[in-house]
Amino acid sequence: MPQVYIALGSNVDPAARLIGAARALKARFPDARFSACYRNPAVGFDGADFINAVAGFRTELAVPELLQALHAIEEQCGRRRDDSKWGARAMDMDLLLYGDQVGAGPGYTLPRPDLLRRVYMLGPLAELAPEVRHPLEARSIAELWAAMPPVAGVLTRAAPDLNAV
Repeated sequence: MPQVYIALGSNVDPAARLIGAARALKARFPDARFSACYRNPAVGFDGADFINAVAGFRTELAVPELLQALHAIEEQCGRRRDDSKWGARAMDMDLLLYGDQVGAGPGYTLPRPDLLRRVYMLGPLAELAPEVRHPLEARSIAELWAAMPPVAGVLTRAAPDLNAV
């Protein structure tokens, strides 16, 4: 079963939405574990700060079925599929890594290209799975995080603790 890592974030009642998402992920993927949550400014639009985290779990679902499951959880948390890409989000889940798979399909590219540019994705992933190797970069996530320029942003820890829900 492949090990999967996803980013999750919200800037609409984020603590409550992240708790709901964590509960739904644990119900569907019992081995799910989470990084700490981090606050960061909205990217691409003016809006409330996001709270973000990364989750890791194993799944037998193929990528398209996994994406359907994640979309269903997003919708349970108040996300509408027609929400603006660059606007407030009740819940946003992005597939970062699916084992060592490299490729693309409808609605996804693996590994997620902006993983290496988004501090709120790479930092929490480095906390959760520092030893995992990026399938294209041939370096560990910890090495990639250490090489990220400091101007990329600073992570500020925030509540809640998703492993405690």
